[in-house]
Amino acid sequence: MRNILDTILAKPLGAFAVLGVAAFLEVLGDSFFQSGLYRASGATRALFFVLGTLVLALYGLSVNTPRWDFGRLLGIYVVLVFVMAQIIGKVRFHQSPTLPIYVGGSLMVAGGILIAFWQA
Repeated sequence: MRNILDTILAKPLGAFAVLGVAAFLEVLGDSFFQSGLYRASGATRALFFVLGTLVLALYGLSVNTPRWDFGRLLGIYVVLVFVMAQIIGKVRFHQSPTLPIYVGGSLMVAGGILIAFWQA
């Protein structure tokens, strides 16, 4: 498994894809917990908590199994989490981003690009 991951991560697009999957899993798992806390009751609530736990465990594996300089990739990861949160918010909860989210998000994207690509 590590050899496959090392091969995928050897290319920037591969690292971006793995980070994208991890960001998706993190936001999806969090959305299950939010649904369990605020939008469900009884057995459905318990199901959302179990799903959230499983998905967040997959997130933890996907982001921590690869051997990479996570600090350097953190800028891109934060941007991916932000983008995934907006997509999941729209799809699962029908919440559209507001102007402050767009403005703040553009600053996050700019910061993520600086962190990831600045050559000091």
